[in-house]
Parts: sequence; C-alpha cells; structure tokens
Amino acid sequence: MKTLDKIPTSKIQRAGKLISTGAKVGVNYLKYYGEKITKTEDEAKDNLNKNNATDIYDSLKELKGSALKVAQMLSMEKNILPAAYVEKFSLSQFQVPPLSAPLVTKIFKTYFGKRPNELFDEFEPNSTNAASIGQVHKAKKDGKELAVKIQYPGVSDSISSDLAMVKPIAMKMFNIKGKNSDQYFKEVEDKLLEETDYNLEISQSLEIRKSCESLPNLAFPDYYPQYSNDRIITMDWMHGIHLSTFCAANQDPKLANKVGQALWDFYMFQIHQLRKVHADPHPGNFLVSEEGTLIAIDFGCMKGIPEDFYIPYFELAIRENLENKEFFDRKLLELEIIRADDSAEEKEFFTQIFYELLYLFTTPFQEENFDFSDGKFFQATADLGQKYSKNTQIKGRNANRGSRHFIYMNRTFFGLYNLMHDIKADHILINNYKNFIKN
Repeated sequence: MKTLDKIPTSKIQRAGKLISTGAKVGVNYLKYYGEKITKTEDEAKDNLNKNNATDIYDSLKELKGSALKVAQMLSMEKNILPAAYVEKFSLSQFQVPPLSAPLVTKIFKTYFGKRPNELFDEFEPNSTNAASIGQVHKAKKDGKELAVKIQYPGVSDSISSDLAMVKPIAMKMFNIKGKNSDQYFKEVEDKLLEETDYNLEISQSLEIRKSCESLPNLAFPDYYPQYSNDRIITMDWMHGIHLSTFCAANQDPKLANKVGQALWDFYMFQIHQLRKVHADPHPGNFLVSEEGTLIAIDFGCMKGIPEDFYIPYFELAIRENLENKEFFDRKLLELEIIRADDSAEEKEFFTQIFYELLYLFTTPFQEENFDFSDGKFFQATADLGQKYSKNTQIKGRNANRGSRHFIYMNRTFFGLYNLMHDIKADHILINNYKNFIKN
C-alpha cells in the first residue's frame, strides 16, 4: 500500500483538499444526470453513490484525523447511508495509507528525542494497521512483543476546523438538526479531542482493565508509560484476529455465543457498575484469540454516564414504566425529550415517536436471554429508522430531542447490537454480568 510522507496539517491545506473533492462530486452529479438518459434511475443513482463514496473516502484517508474518524463512525451506521458509502467507509477501520518510515522516525525524534530503534530492541518500520487517528507498529523490548500506536501529525490541532468542514455529514450521522444543535455537536467534538489525548487513553485503559478483571473470556493488553506519551502509546502485542474477521469466518455457534457473551457482559458491567462505557464499539477495537477470548485494545473514546441521566434512561427500559403514561411523561421531561414550551400537538407527536423507539430499542432487556442473530429484530430497527427519517411531519419542527448524553449512549447500544448480530450470538444471558460483581 502507498505510504504518506506528509499529511495536510494547516486549515488552508485541509480545506483545499475538501474543496477539490467537492469539485469531483460535482462532476459525478453531471455524469449521473447524463446516465439517467440511458440507464434506469436506480442504476444511475447506484453509480453516483459508488463514485461519490470513492472520491470522498480517498480525500478523507489522506487527511486522516477527525475527518476520517467521521467516515469510520458512518461505516457503523448501516441504516443512514447507501450501501456504497458504508462499504467504502468501512475501510477506515483497517485499510488507510500509513505514514512512511522516515515520517515515523521524525515523530519519534520529536516526542522522545530518539529514533525508534534507539528505544526498542526491534521496531518494524512498516505499520501493521493504519486507521483514522493513528497507526500501529510491532516492536520488541527485553523479549516482550509490543504494539506501538503513533498518532498522525496535526490530528489534535485540526479537530475543530475539520469538524466545521464535515459538520453537515456529522449532523446527518447523529441526526442533529437546526436550532439548539450546538450542545450536541460540542459533545462530539469533546469526545474526538479526548481520543487524541493518549495519556488519557492509557489511564482509562488501566482503569477499565482493573475494574473488569473478574469478567470471564475477556483480556486486555498491559501498557508501558516509559515508552508512551500524549502522542505515542506502547502496549502488549495481543495475538488474535479482528472481530470482523472472526464474524466472517466463524461457523461454531458455541464459540459465537462465548465471544458474544463476553462482549455483552463487558458492556453491561461498564454501564451498570462503572457508569462509564467504551463508546466506540466497532470491530477494529476488538480481537478474538484462538481460544475464543475477546481482547479489548482501544479505550480512546469513553463516555461517562451521570446518575441523573442513567436512572431515567434505564427506568424506561422497564415495560411497565413505558405503559404508565404519567410516569412515562415525567421521564421524557427529565431526559429533555419533551420540553416545557412544547405545544400539546408537539408533546403528543414526540411522545408517540419515542414510545415506539424505546419499546423496540429495549426489547433485549425484556428477556432472560436474547437471540441477537434474529434478523427480524434488526430489520425492525432498520425499518423504524427509515420510517422516521422519511417522516415529513418532523421537517420544520425543532427535532433535536433529548439530553446530549443520548448521542454516545445510543450510538453505544446500536453499535453493540450490530456487533452482537454480526457475531451471530443466539443465546445471550442479559444479566450475566451481575455474577461477576465484587461485594
């Protein structure tokens, strides 16, 4: 794969790259209008989506940083974008052009004052994995196999300006519209900024590792602060295959349930015990060992769950509470879904929408065990999403509803549901995590 000797870091350079991409998209639309004459609408639109997805992704993968991170997040939103975009953007999890060896050496000299081979006994100059914010190299020190994650230059400094440029895409991804949208977008920006703070990631990783050590079939790397800083992280090299590779290859239902149960327990334990959760559940953040152990390898994106949000959020996971209109209405106000200045018509309209959404969304919590391989549940969630995305009554209303904490909590659950479905876990004990809570 082609390597990069430099990354555009200034606002002008990065904006110029996106402007040139916009011009390519414009040409693609001209082709689309021409093809509509000789092809069916579906064929022409499919070609338009493929061409646009390719041109946009090719631009973002050279910019890297938060611009590419948005593409990575979009690849998990299978019900928002056409399949061509999801397919192309999913490459941002694993397949993006890495930094060249000379540029990697320059980064080490900047942050350590030494070349990589002066710090480690062995250091692979070519990366083993390159993603949106950083790339990973294999190294050895004192007989230990290590993974060294290097952040791309300029990523942290360009987040705010990048997000301003890709804000329309991000607002679509998070379903943020119009008035009062700033608090939601600020939540996204803050989380991306946290992901570039590698010192924070190390402390979060060590905290989660210690807290979750009692959970079975789950493993974490150890970290080496002496070979780490705010732009480079050194950790154990963990042996395993990416979760997406496991999902595609595995034919053993028992192994699927073992991995799926470990993933589910991990998330439920974090949410209910730690009130903090790994809020970026995409397959690039997990490995599966030969023995079927789930390995969590990235904790850059963590979401704290305040008590005044956690309580009403999970109270509405109880069906009796959903059916109790007085209680339900009160919780919708607490969660900022319904506002005091809403008209009677608006209250009725949004109450009905969120009742339907919550009823479906909380379905797995109504059973002792749940079949996440069941296509009917996932088709129902997709259909409901499409139903409300096309609802003309929502247009023209102030549809930004709910606490800012919904953004990453909902993304966490939908991402988790998708992973569980991809794993084909068909017998998951919903409250199994309670068996591993220390008294």
